Amino acid sequence: MILSSSSNLGNTPYFVLGGYLILLLALGVFSLLKSRAAKDAEADYYLAGRGQGILVTSLTIMATYFSGFAILTFPGWVYSNGVSPMLYALNLPVAAAAIYLIGDRIRAAGHKHGFITPADMFVHHYGESRILRFLVVLTGALYAIPYIIMQVKAGGELAEGLFKDTPPFVLLGTEITIYDTGVFALALITMVYVLIGGMRSVAWTDVVQGLLLLTAMLVSGIAIFHALDGPANYFQKVSQLDGKFLTMPEPGAPFNATAALTFCLFASLASVIQPSQWMRFYSARDRDTLRKTSIIFSTILPVCFLMGVFLVGLGGQVLYPTGSEEAATHLARPDQIVIAVITETLPAMLGSFGVFIVTLILVAVMAASMSTADSALHALSGIVTRDVYKPLRPRSTESERTWVGRIVIVVATIASAYIAHSLADSPFLSTIAQFFFLAMAFSAQLLPITIDMLFLKKGTLTGAVSGLAAGIMTVFLFPGLSPLLFGEDASIVELTTELKSHLDVGFCGLVVNVLVFIVVTK
Repeated sequence: MILSSSSNLGNTPYFVLGGYLILLLALGVFSLLKSRAAKDAEADYYLAGRGQGILVTSLTIMATYFSGFAILTFPGWVYSNGVSPMLYALNLPVAAAAIYLIGDRIRAAGHKHGFITPADMFVHHYGESRILRFLVVLTGALYAIPYIIMQVKAGGELAEGLFKDTPPFVLLGTEITIYDTGVFALALITMVYVLIGGMRSVAWTDVVQGLLLLTAMLVSGIAIFHALDGPANYFQKVSQLDGKFLTMPEPGAPFNATAALTFCLFASLASVIQPSQWMRFYSARDRDTLRKTSIIFSTILPVCFLMGVFLVGLGGQVLYPTGSEEAATHLARPDQIVIAVITETLPAMLGSFGVFIVTLILVAVMAASMSTADSALHALSGIVTRDVYKPLRPRSTESERTWVGRIVIVVATIASAYIAHSLADSPFLSTIAQFFFLAMAFSAQLLPITIDMLFLKKGTLTGAVSGLAAGIMTVFLFPGLSPLLFGEDASIVELTTELKSHLDVGFCGLVVNVLVFIVVTK
């Protein structure tokens, strides 16, 4: 068992991170050169000309689906709570099935009618409606904005891990910490390559970032096996853990089965129909591309998730038991378990090459954050431009709208970086962190009208608007938004807090959404 002191990474992070960022910018410039030849500037900027193949489509969808959450927070959950959070991994096959069944129908309609945003498709089916466009944009924004803020914040936290001994410096009379540097560096680089290359740039950088993330998860699993002297000894040690780490909790407790299963069903569907993934369906070349992407998604992601989350989380509890001296030495908080395992194990396994791999994995965690942030930025730009600006200025040209979209990207990036920098320790950012988990609940409210539009074709515009509005309002009643609206002691807060402990918030919103949709339609 390896429990040495933390390895000194030396100057390796500077070279690896520098090379990685240069590569991302180069891909942005390459994408810009390719896009200049496009006849449809708007479709090329937002959908890469609707011609992405299997490699790019599968990796950009997987990279967008997995953020830094997958390699930091989730292993931390397993480390702290045992096997129960792994029930959430069932969302992966559900999402893959949705890509197979829903994704291609969205792609086909997008290619036929020239849709760019989700709202384009909804108003084509139900009839032009500014209210419907607004509600669809609202669900997209409520999904995208928290993601952008949290991913930018992750850049600061990872910079602290990579360059923890770097002292702050003064710029224009203001002290800039390594956390601040990480926040603004991730935000700036992401903003630049999204600005100059659009979807083509986002997709190609997602290929690099997706490969890094998947490799990091597999290598982390190998590292924990090595740290515990092989698979046989690993499972022997894990089997001796306290029973609370190996059993499901009681109903109402965190990660209980009912809440996890409803989350897996509806939150996974929500993450597939949120704007950035929806626009990736439009971007796919043909039916075969999305069908094969769903198969790749359903096989590769569960394996990597098992290796990088489940094995490392449980094995970390063996290496650094909660409350032990080892845990106090190596873990400031549970979500550092993957970083602790690889920094203690890989240099001992591989020497100086291990230091390089450790740095590469830490960069991969940053890549996971960037691949989610860039997708959210790009999608937010598209929905604001197409669904807000274009209806207000119907005679605007494609070039004009593309530039408006770029302005949205700049404003959203600056605002996200400012929030992550200035409000890191404030209650506001804590609320944003809770809102991060409500993001999928908001996105899930698009599910009823999506299913109706693609398969049933029974609903009306009034029913669609009413159901969507009711679902969104229901989600607003749950923590952490309800205390802001009604106060901490309000009875509705107590009720929704209790309900949230048993059922997924998105599911609760969907029940109201569907009932209102059916009643108003009839």
